[in-house]
Amino acid sequence: MASLLEKALERVNALPQAEQDAIASQILDSLADEEAWRQRFEAKRDVLQRMAREARDEDERGETLPLREVL
Repeated sequence: MASLLEKALERVNALPQAEQDAIASQILDSLADEEAWRQRFEAKRDVLQRMAREARDEDERGETLPLREVL
């Protein structure tokens, strides 16, 4: 286990059980959220690649504006 994680777990272990459970719940929720995002992006890989290709093509045709002109 990583040293930083070990230090964090030692500190969490010193807390009352209710606080430990709250922290554990936050960690698990965060990990689940990250996994959900990964799956969404993976499922849309073809769409994202197509959109990037279209954006490059538009730029090559001179159909885009520099960001400084848009902001």
